Amino acid sequence: MKRRSSGKGSGHEAGKPPSQRQLRVGELIRHALAGIFSRGDIQDPVLSGVILSVSEVRMSPDLRNASVFVVALGQQDQRPVLEALSRATRFLKGEVAREVTLRHMPDLRFVEDTSFDYAENVEGILRSSPVVRDLRGGEEEE
Repeated sequence: MKRRSSGKGSGHEAGKPPSQRQLRVGELIRHALAGIFSRGDIQDPVLSGVILSVSEVRMSPDLRNASVFVVALGQQDQRPVLEALSRATRFLKGEVAREVTLRHMPDLRFVEDTSFDYAENVEGILRSSPVVRDLRGGEEEE
């Protein structure tokens, strides 16, 4: 007779897509954080005048942890911004709790969003002369 899993850890398999609930809660938190950032509620000198974009919030299967993907627009070095956000995590968690009603407010972890850099890199590759030549079907080889 096979024993069934107790449920602890069984909901988090590598490659498993997020549930509708994870997506919905992540989007609620993303929206709340975007509002907080746009209002400029955080009193930190590093973040003053910095425009923050929250591209995604990924929730853990148990909804206890949230990875918040942010990018500080116009900033070359994202590290000081991420450190300032980490210092403000307790404040941000309280502000999000006022806007989003959840049984347990997840812990927030701020992560640099590199998807914009990746997309820019792919675009650069697609515009390179060897790729353009291949896409034209080798017309230049005559």
